[in-house]
Amino acid sequence: MIAPAVRHMVFERADGQPFAFIPGQFIQVHFSYADGQATKRSYSIGTVAADAASPIVQIEIAVSYVDGGAATELLGGLAVGGTVDASGPYGRFCLLPGDSNARYVLVATGTGITPYRAMLPLMRRLIAERGCRFELIQGARNEAELLYGDEFAAFAEATPGFGFHPCFSREPRAVPRAGDYSGRVQVAIEALKPDPATDVFYLCGNPDMVDQSFALLKDAGFAVSQIRREKYISSR
Repeated sequence: MIAPAVRHMVFERADGQPFAFIPGQFIQVHFSYADGQATKRSYSIGTVAADAASPIVQIEIAVSYVDGGAATELLGGLAVGGTVDASGPYGRFCLLPGDSNARYVLVATGTGITPYRAMLPLMRRLIAERGCRFELIQGARNEAELLYGDEFAAFAEATPGFGFHPCFSREPRAVPRAGDYSGRVQVAIEALKPDPATDVFYLCGNPDMVDQSFALLKDAGFAVSQIRREKYISSR
């Protein structure tokens, strides 16, 4: 458990083969309800690869607890060594090779932070190759729900060109740190002074956050192509 209601889980392919993916993509876990009806749930891959282009052996995901949720029952009760049926990778919420912008601003709430964790090696490479900058804004209600926060803070300290900005909407840290904000992620977005001439934004997580941030950026003059979105909806 990496938060009171979030479990970090690690899987490997049953055939022992490596798993190739583009940071930002997701897998789908397939299962059935008690009545036999087939369903599936999507989970972003959060594995930090050895470098930006390496296939991985372990597939890491973050699973939110949903009261009465079928996926919560399946994954929450899975023993070490247990198996699930899954497919993928899928998705296009990725850093695009043709970009020429000077700055990326990545915004997330909840488990929407997971794809950015997988992007860290690629961010390091892009900073070195292109000289671009990354700003990561992570929204949480309190410090206990700041998923992978220490990892992002350590990456920021070790990587010039990467900034980390936690936003606490309900309760600030007992010992505040540089870069912390009180309030929702929009507070940090505005503080970073979004500029359509230089920035590309990524929004991932709660649909309300994504919609509100999208509207803020549109009002600031951003084109739709400069705002890349992925919404996380908790299903029962």
